[in-house]
Amino acid sequence: MVATPEKLQNTQETLSSRHRVAVLLMGYGEVESYEDFANYNEQALNLLTAKFAPVPTWIYPPLARLLALFDRHEWGHQHHDFISPHNAIFEKQRAGIEQQLQAKWGEGVKVFKAFNFCAPFLPHQVLAEIKNQGFDKLLIYPLLVVDSIFTSGIALEQVNKALSQLADENEHWVKGLRYIPSFYNEPKYIDLMAHLVEEKITSELAAAYLPSEIGIVLMNHGCPHKAKGFTSGITESQALYDLIREQLINRYPLISIGWLNHDTPLIEWTQPNVEQASNNLIQLGAKVVMFMPIGFATENHETLLDVHHIIHALEKKHPGVNYVQMPCVNDYPQFLEIAAEWANAHIAELLSEESVAVDPQLAVGHNHHHHHHH
Repeated sequence: MVATPEKLQNTQETLSSRHRVAVLLMGYGEVESYEDFANYNEQALNLLTAKFAPVPTWIYPPLARLLALFDRHEWGHQHHDFISPHNAIFEKQRAGIEQQLQAKWGEGVKVFKAFNFCAPFLPHQVLAEIKNQGFDKLLIYPLLVVDSIFTSGIALEQVNKALSQLADENEHWVKGLRYIPSFYNEPKYIDLMAHLVEEKITSELAAAYLPSEIGIVLMNHGCPHKAKGFTSGITESQALYDLIREQLINRYPLISIGWLNHDTPLIEWTQPNVEQASNNLIQLGAKVVMFMPIGFATENHETLLDVHHIIHALEKKHPGVNYVQMPCVNDYPQFLEIAAEWANAHIAELLSEESVAVDPQLAVGHNHHHHHHH
């Protein structure tokens, strides 16, 4: 058989159509209609709170409705009908990362977004679409919370449930899978955080304050101390803070970690929270306090509304101090470049390795057998 150019081209086309990777970018998603609050809260209680709070499940629906009333009051009345920009920003992140990846890998790599709590982008809905489009290799990439292995675990819980529902009888459609757990110790992310803080100080604060008068609160996603044995992300978050602090502290001595906690009763959260951290820095002589979110890649109601409330409380207590609220990295071009870069090695592995056929029926034979001694 002679290999004519047409035949070679056909072979390449079948190869490239076989080698396709779906990147599943995962975030929380946030409500865009206040009617969805109760449903959103119920899903969050089931997936998040159940892991660390001693609350019976029957209480979730009424509790979710009660929390929805508080949410509506906070977003609607206190914040002039606030709608979270999270979903729109997350879409920009998805598109930006896809653009970077397709420039390197071509159309065979596609980026999909899934939200933990928001239809029509729930993981089972998006994975059904990925399957329909003929993808058989998957890179799971939780993006919203930089440092939380805990929230990444929730993403995996939903993905596994969806993959079980979508499994074919004899052979699973997923032939290769990789996972990016978090990027708390990625040097380029750490450099970027330190650079954004320095840039802000140089452009807006350096002329008015001594370096030792500038307080910097590096804000992490709050973590419960006890989460029924689940890794809650405290170790990773602390490491992220330490690495960024190290880059800044010789020039700007007043730096503190600040945890954005959900202050729920009966649960011990990471300390100091953002307000306490700010008070401590002011006591040490800070005349301006900067709030830099390092544990969140995407703006959301925590980084916006919660920080806004904290600043409001501090202004009442310390009216002589100034406060600077920094944005998350969001769709900052440099961030999207490095976020795409973290996916490259995993995509390369998925494309180069042999497909693995998984037969769900074989799992039945692996049950543990007890030997009864008579």
